[in-house]
Amino acid sequence: MIGWLIIACEIGFWIFVLAGLIARYVFKKRRLGAILLILTPVVDFILLMATVIDLKNGAIATTVHGIAAIYIGVSIGYGHSMIKWADQQFAYRFADGEKPSKKKKYGKEFAKSERVGWYRHLLAWCIGSVFLGGIILYINNPEQTNALFETFRLWSLILLIDFVISFSYTLFPKKSSSHV
Repeated sequence: MIGWLIIACEIGFWIFVLAGLIARYVFKKRRLGAILLILTPVVDFILLMATVIDLKNGAIATTVHGIAAIYIGVSIGYGHSMIKWADQQFAYRFADGEKPSKKKKYGKEFAKSERVGWYRHLLAWCIGSVFLGGIILYINNPEQTNALFETFRLWSLILLIDFVISFSYTLFPKKSSSHV
């Protein structure tokens, strides 16, 4: 059930984003658009409550329950930048907005964007880890919540690997294809 709810929440997130952008740019209802965009965290709250209720009712935690916490962390950590990206794309295509600039794929600017991406990942990890830890403490049954702890360990390893890769571009910047 939780797996399907994660999918539904992801769809709900993008429905709120799309509805907010349509209200803002197509119907010129800026306030309604802002309200719809601000409501995107409601989707995260629904997922969090469903996960906790499922576990409190005796379900044994699975990786899917852990992914729910990851989803919430990623949604909060990356949500603003995803909405900003969608807003720029929508404004350009439907409201004569400025053409979004393309990100550099080499050099110091690329290295900086990789570091910023890792900082967002760190934020998502911190938020998701708080939820994982909070659920583990709330349920207070190590056998029931072992999969959540394993999810935390795996995500921590992924965060470390992402750190090495992201910061490697600072030490060893990618060169432009014209320099090859």
